[in-house]
Amino acid sequence: MSGSLQPYDELLSKLTLSNRRSLSEDVVDLLRAALVRGAFEPGQHLNEAGLAEKLGVSRGPIREAFVELEREGLLTLERHRGARVTRLSRADIDEIYDLRKALERLAIERAAEPATDDDLSALADVVKRIRRAVDDADLHSVVTLDVRFHDLIYAAAHHSRLYSSWSTLRPQIETFLHSRSIDTTDYLEKAVPEHAALLEALRARSKDEAVRLIDAHIRNSYERLSQISN
Repeated sequence: MSGSLQPYDELLSKLTLSNRRSLSEDVVDLLRAALVRGAFEPGQHLNEAGLAEKLGVSRGPIREAFVELEREGLLTLERHRGARVTRLSRADIDEIYDLRKALERLAIERAAEPATDDDLSALADVVKRIRRAVDDADLHSVVTLDVRFHDLIYAAAHHSRLYSSWSTLRPQIETFLHSRSIDTTDYLEKAVPEHAALLEALRARSKDEAVRLIDAHIRNSYERLSQISN
């Protein structure tokens, strides 16, 4: 695991439970953020009682969070042992990126037609924020914004079931990016131009160009991860 990833205690000090939603939802979000940022090692055992004490909550919300995070592919539940951080193999990466390519092709193809001015404005804002994060060499912020850009492509497709499918896959992809893209020399160099080109294709309502660009973008991401995984 890269030395630039945040240890759990440091990350926890920056992530706090809110009063706006249910406690269980907050615990899920907090633990998901810790997992995708690499605060836990692949294969590490997570103790339900220990996490409950650290977060100052009962074991119920922790247990519920474990179930949700297993559904997202981030944890594996073990009978009488709590949960273990999923260790993804090269075969897992291949499967996830095959599925991502199919979903994202459909998303951007659909988004090229019904995307509203508000959709395009939101995408443009994220590109600006990516540029600032790149200028600051803030790798984790670039990754978070990268994933947010793709969230917005799915939202612009205005297809609820497609967005739901992406939401299930998203945490594993974000984990890959946080833990591995930060170790590549070209990730920051390509982050702005690749996302800006996708935005321009959507603005031009150019379905073919948008699909060509998303294919290349996902292929580049997969190749970076594959090189590091070898």
